[in-house]
Amino acid sequence: MISEFRKRFNELYSKEIYTDFLADITSDFDYLPTFRIAETPFFIPKELKEKLLEGSQQVIDFIKKDDFNQITQKSLLVNSNVPNQDAHTQFLAIDFGICEENGELMPKLIEVQGFPSVFNFQYNLFQKFKNHYPFLSELTPYFNGMDEADYLSKLRETILNGYDPKEVILLEIEPEKQNTKIDFYYCNKDLDIPICCVTEIIKKGDQLFYKSKDGEEIQIKRIYNRVIFDELELRGDLNLNFSFMEKLDVEWAGHPNWFFRISKFILPYLKGPYFIESKLLSELDEIPEDLENYVLKPLFSFSGSGVIFHVKREDVENVKEKDLYILQKKAHYSPVLQAQDGKVKVEVRILAVWPEKDESPTLMGNLVRLSRGEMIGVKFNKDKDWVGGTLGLFEKS
Repeated sequence: MISEFRKRFNELYSKEIYTDFLADITSDFDYLPTFRIAETPFFIPKELKEKLLEGSQQVIDFIKKDDFNQITQKSLLVNSNVPNQDAHTQFLAIDFGICEENGELMPKLIEVQGFPSVFNFQYNLFQKFKNHYPFLSELTPYFNGMDEADYLSKLRETILNGYDPKEVILLEIEPEKQNTKIDFYYCNKDLDIPICCVTEIIKKGDQLFYKSKDGEEIQIKRIYNRVIFDELELRGDLNLNFSFMEKLDVEWAGHPNWFFRISKFILPYLKGPYFIESKLLSELDEIPEDLENYVLKPLFSFSGSGVIFHVKREDVENVKEKDLYILQKKAHYSPVLQAQDGKVKVEVRILAVWPEKDESPTLMGNLVRLSRGEMIGVKFNKDKDWVGGTLGLFEKS
């Protein structure tokens, strides 16, 4: 991976710098994220960058198909069909595992989500890395000549859609308890929009309101939606004054239906060198004998919940709702990042936004996750270093 920058970084790195780097993040809100932040960025060479872009474009081409809503209608029938769906999602997160194929690095699509990711945290994370490793300003996490000002401007356009920030809210379930709340804090800092819990929303007719810090009731014109329906359905203790299933006089920055339509549901439809064989359980002719080469995944879970990595025959047989699970070939991640004591596996999430007026999504930046374990995820990387969330950096074109 861009050997010149890897060598420079590894020579400069120290535990003291890493501690200062984390303290720099903590200082903004007197809070350090509960998820692990990796010690290093991932330096991505031009050839791998081009493959990531090509794979992402093929996913986007499928999502833009004229019959996409027809293809994915079943995803709403088995979940929820929220009224007032718009023409397309405003957000895309496209996850690729970095694998090796015929001696070359090859990104393989792991998952795709029509849902926001940590756009604001990643923007600020780049600033923090540069504070402690100034030479990183020679690189960029952004695409197509975009700089920091362009990134924030496009994100603002997507989330606000021209509204006054006080008329737009970031909506979540008990946001102060969420693992990604650092992103909410940065979103409030960067865009000046309030953070609201679903229980704080007031409904009058078909309009929604929230109370400002001064106690003023302000009408909500647009919702930056961070609510995961899986979690909402499990929280019977929450007392909401409105329902997502009502026809409301409000715009969505990330309409809830796109979470279901653009999900693991579409993986079986994607064919090509960047895609892994995936099949709905309901469409399996027979259970494969070599289940050790597969992963069993629920279609609509979030953050890897419900995934079975070591699949047994009875796991497949015991699934009641076979339309809601896929069997996916394992992606064999290649340890490509040179840490100071061995090599680390990598997953790259390409982040895109799609304002209502635009014909196509804009690829913005990325999120990278590093792993020394069997899978990318906290439980596979406990008590390890040079793992966790970080950024991918490219040479400026």
